[in-house]
Amino acid sequence: PIHRLKKAELVWLGTHKCRHGHTYLEHYSCFLKENPSVEEKVGFLDIECSNLDANFGIMLSYCIKPLGKDDIAHGVITKEDINKYPSDQTDYRIVKLLIKEILKYDRIVTHYGRKFDIPYARTRALIMDIPFPFFGSIVNDDTWLMARSKLKLNSNRLDVVEKALFGDTPKTRIDFKYWIAGSRGDKKALEYILDHNIKDVQSLERVWLKLKDYVSKRNCSI
Repeated sequence: PIHRLKKAELVWLGTHKCRHGHTYLEHYSCFLKENPSVEEKVGFLDIECSNLDANFGIMLSYCIKPLGKDDIAHGVITKEDINKYPSDQTDYRIVKLLIKEILKYDRIVTHYGRKFDIPYARTRALIMDIPFPFFGSIVNDDTWLMARSKLKLNSNRLDVVEKALFGDTPKTRIDFKYWIAGSRGDKKALEYILDHNIKDVQSLERVWLKLKDYVSKRNCSI
């Protein structure tokens, strides 16, 4: 992302233009497209929450998996968070950590994340006055949209897509008793949620690698 560049690199981007007539600082995505040798950092994001609406729930955990690597960055709420922060801001620490991780990437891949994970994280951040990545700074691919437009399945859920493409899926079932207990800081429940979260980003990478060559590379902002 632009914020990771050195001063000299920023000056160059601000004084050179892309084929659309804008500076590369304005259209950084054009710079990446016109300079394929510049390695794009891709991360796979998934979050787990206590409620589907960000003004009624909190984030319980997040995972971001770097492309081709096993070191998955993650965060999960703890009893200490519950005791330290107000009940509607229990996720303050992990939302801050999540954004710090997101900023390491040029492209964030999600499954239905354009409709859920990203706006949820943005909403939680804004509610708690945590700066969120600005428009155009990081782009997003969404495998739910890829599956909907390029495949014909009975459902575009990640587990359905993965099982159709590979014949199996490691994803665990969503048992809401764990999510309810997890929001109260139950350690075993949070371990189950984090394990589910980790499997999601592993499945997400697998599906994206299978589908990415069948769609045009777009630079829709997170």
